[in-house]
Amino acid sequence: MQMTLTINGQAHSVEAPAASLLVEVLRDVLGLTGTHIGCDTSQCGACNVLLDGRALKACTLLAAQAQVAAITTIEGLGTPERLHPMQAAFRDAHGLQCGFCTPGMVMAGLEIVRKHGTQLTPELVANELEGNLCRCTGYVNIIKAIVAGAAGMETADA
Repeated sequence: MQMTLTINGQAHSVEAPAASLLVEVLRDVLGLTGTHIGCDTSQCGACNVLLDGRALKACTLLAAQAQVAAITTIEGLGTPERLHPMQAAFRDAHGLQCGFCTPGMVMAGLEIVRKHGTQLTPELVANELEGNLCRCTGYVNIIKAIVAGAAGMETADA
């Protein structure tokens, strides 16, 4: 099936089977491997992307269904020279260990900010991270990173 997807602000014309999941097209067709496949059951959040600004597990949506949306992957947030405030906070707060869940956690952090604004508490973040799994850490630094990233986003907007 021929489809056009708008990813990170750029239109991509792709050929993929009609039943292809968005995560498969991102990784296997377009080479955007920052979106990870962690569980194949929509339980872990490693495949989180933004779809029209809202976090969505890319393993739960057919790529063809995303044709009318703006898709943002971890690759579309910042650059190595100028990280997005949420990415910088994960680096600075060491909100990672092996790094596998990190792209999905960053996107989940952005969803938390979208829903609750930039003034976050650790308790709120911990509750909102339900459905995002990290098998390496105790989430302490991930939560710190999201709180700091939200504050950094407020500063960046000012």
